[in-house]
Amino acid sequence: MGNLLYFIAVILVIAWAISYFGGYYTGGIIHVLLVIAIIAILLRVIRGAA
Repeated sequence: MGNLLYFIAVILVIAWAISYFGGYYTGGIIHVLLVIAIIAILLRVIRGAA
């Protein structure tokens, strides 16, 4: 489950970067998903380091 969450988080970050730098309008929901993705990545890093 942790690997799947990490994979989804990475895909969300990539989708956000493409929409942000590509100029596509995706609405405000992409920013909420980005925050969730960053939190998931940080939790993965913290738990992996401990």
